[in-house]
Amino acid sequence: MGRKRHTSEFKVKVALEAAKEIKTMSELASQYGVHAAQISQWKKQLLENLHSAFTTPRKNVDHLKKFDELYRQIGEVTVERDWLKKKLNLSP
Repeated sequence: MGRKRHTSEFKVKVALEAAKEIKTMSELASQYGVHAAQISQWKKQLLENLHSAFTTPRKNVDHLKKFDELYRQIGEVTVERDWLKKKLNLSP
């Protein structure tokens, strides 16, 4: 019997329920069919990573701009190479 894989949405839902502390871990474990220790781990991960929800994804924007520029340059070089091959009558 293999391990059951849970979606990130499911993990967040269960972790949020655990963070609310309205129900006990045992109640949540029974409700969602997940071991209480697993729920505790998801809750811990959620609370440790909450700060990232309020940070600006500036690095991602910078990386996307760099990727766009690199793809543009690759396109230019490819066009230039193909033009030179055609002018020099080289086969691909």
